[in-house]
Amino acid sequence: MQEFFTDLGISENLFNYFIMPALIFIARVGDVSINTLRIMFMMNGKKNVAPILGFFEALIWLLAIGQIFQNIDNPVSYIAYAGGFGMGTYVGMRFDEKLALGRVLVRVITPEPLPELIEYMKERDYRFTSVGAEGRYGKVNLLFTVMKRDSLQSFVDKVKSLDEKAFYTIESVKRISEDDLNVMEDKPRFKIWLGRKARI
Repeated sequence: MQEFFTDLGISENLFNYFIMPALIFIARVGDVSINTLRIMFMMNGKKNVAPILGFFEALIWLLAIGQIFQNIDNPVSYIAYAGGFGMGTYVGMRFDEKLALGRVLVRVITPEPLPELIEYMKERDYRFTSVGAEGRYGKVNLLFTVMKRDSLQSFVDKVKSLDEKAFYTIESVKRISEDDLNVMEDKPRFKIWLGRKARI
């Protein structure tokens, strides 16, 4: 690789202390970002995508570490390698937020029931369970629901608008009993299923 840049008229010092570290940094950002996406797809049961991402992750990592060994006496390469790892982690997290794949389990705990929130969820065909519970300071209302991650922010905003002190927790869900059922898109099929259950 060095010969290629040398033929372009780039000096050896410029290659060793700028171009090579920059390439290592970019490669490390790429493989760590892909690693984050691969784990995300694995957690969501995407069996076809995760192995492909794993292949490219390993390939890019080998290219980066190979250049490190070829320039083992260059401390700038080590800094670029570590910096790329940190930046790749950040970029991967941003990808995760933007893609918003999968579903999450949301628990909302409030001192009193929130009928406005119940109506909000019914209008959008969310499935949920709302029960009375006992908290440290007395009776509370506990609401469970599972939703797609891309709907999470609007739901949290609604909860905060109704009760800014509401306590809620969010967990990733790998699989639900009705695998890959999108409530919004499959509403007619879901209603037919409910009708059949009601006649049993």
